[in-house]
Amino acid sequence: MTAALPALDPEPIAPAGLDELTDLVADGDVLVLSGAGLSTDSGIPDYRGATGSLRRHTPMTWQTFRRDPRGRHRYWARSYVGWPQMAAARPNAGHSAVARLQRAGLLGGVVTQNVDGLHQAAGARDVVELHGGLDRTVCLACGDVAPRAELHRRLRAANPHFGPRAGEVNPDGDAELPDDVLDGFVMVDCGACDGGPLKPDVVFFGETVPRDRVGGCFRMLEDAGSLLVLGSSLTVMSGYRFVLRAAELGIPVGVVNLGPTRGDAKVDVRVDAPLGAVLPELARRCGA
Repeated sequence: MTAALPALDPEPIAPAGLDELTDLVADGDVLVLSGAGLSTDSGIPDYRGATGSLRRHTPMTWQTFRRDPRGRHRYWARSYVGWPQMAAARPNAGHSAVARLQRAGLLGGVVTQNVDGLHQAAGARDVVELHGGLDRTVCLACGDVAPRAELHRRLRAANPHFGPRAGEVNPDGDAELPDDVLDGFVMVDCGACDGGPLKPDVVFFGETVPRDRVGGCFRMLEDAGSLLVLGSSLTVMSGYRFVLRAAELGIPVGVVNLGPTRGDAKVDVRVDAPLGAVLPELARRCGA
């Protein structure tokens, strides 16, 4: 009697569009545009996906932060509680795959809408943070830019007994807290000018991305062979404009995202699948 052969694991089924996406990326000169969906596997929720925080939480707007001292105080209290979780987030397989593709010489640049710094932590170089970074603060009076870790140390000294546990941390770094605990929080001002109000060095909803930053990204796009959108619904014009510009220039566009995007009618290749599975396989296929 012949012994039965051991069962072999089936080959993973490639999602629709992955072959075409591989061809696109393998040609090189790819400009990556990443969004919040790339960081969900690192424990940072997105705004608009299936678990998107916009379904439960209205993010801070620039108008409220600038004009309403109470709103600013509420933001910093929540951000103080949420920051340790943001600071502890680590790159996931998708971030690592992007860094591998860059080291392999296939990427012409990386532009991210995310403010979490995870591309850089994974080893990506020269990342353009379209919306800034939560790891820095800027004074609205004197313009001083300082590390967020420095502010957190000062806040911890000023709030030795303020220790509510974070509920859910949002993509902009603030945690869900009931309003009745916020009054006990003490905010500090700029350490450089001893009086200016501080802001995270990020672009809030309703705030304009600096024109020179946008211009630099457009120039990167114009030099690119293709645009690869990762984990963005492209709902806001901040990211969608790059897809529109690519279409005008005849530059091919690929998208990897769970669920539909605003730009689907204008893209050449679309993969609707988890980024944490697709991107490592894409890097492997491209020899990265």
